[in-house]
Amino acid sequence: MGTVTRGTTNPNRLRRMDRWIAATHGATLRRADEPVAVDLGYGAAPWTTVELLLRLRTAAPRARVVGIEIDPERVAAARPYAREGLTFRHGGFEVPLPARPLLIRAANVLRQYDEDAVAAVWERLCARLAPDGLLVEGTCDEIGRRHVWVALGPEGPRTVTFAARLASLDRPSDLAERLPKALIHRNVPGEPVHAFLRDFDRAWAAAAPYAAYGARQRWLRAVRDLTADWPVVDRSSRWRQGEVTVAWGALAPGRG
Repeated sequence: MGTVTRGTTNPNRLRRMDRWIAATHGATLRRADEPVAVDLGYGAAPWTTVELLLRLRTAAPRARVVGIEIDPERVAAARPYAREGLTFRHGGFEVPLPARPLLIRAANVLRQYDEDAVAAVWERLCARLAPDGLLVEGTCDEIGRRHVWVALGPEGPRTVTFAARLASLDRPSDLAERLPKALIHRNVPGEPVHAFLRDFDRAWAAAAPYAAYGARQRWLRAVRDLTADWPVVDRSSRWRQGEVTVAWGALAPGRG
């Protein structure tokens, strides 16, 4: 189920998302009898699928990854890269596996769909998750400097994470161009995500004196100030990685 997308990809493009997944979901994978993860729509080359396995295994040594692509030619091209714990399969949003996976990563897939299609795709993918599974869906730039993703459980969306290479960031609202499909058209006055990015820019400007100590210190101060008005759900250990995670309910469309 789905349509063939452009499939452009680059090595190391999804490193920020992968590290976040390993940090936040690694314990769940580690405890599981069948720690299966899916890389859905990996594109024309399997680089990011191979990397997902390597990064998950830093947190869960028994993790297995299945790369799923809707284009059979891409599946055939990827199969020479299969190894212990890594396989490739033809399929789409139906996620054709015998068991429900603990993780589905769908990066830069829905970006090429209509906004109206997002809710149904989310619902279908969440229905395929194991009871304690996680769907991570989002968008990043071509070399992974800026990335925004939504984390969903079987019940639906939970959080939104903004991540950046801080040295390349002029202001937090630069991340707006990488909002996932559910939010990118909502970055307009009156919508919560627009208000969030506006407040983040203000906090970033107020934290300008901290830039003397580096971009990371400025980011830490700006996020700390942001917590006064927004439900930031992670801690400074993640902020130091150039991340901030906010409850989905605060940014969901139409909640302004």
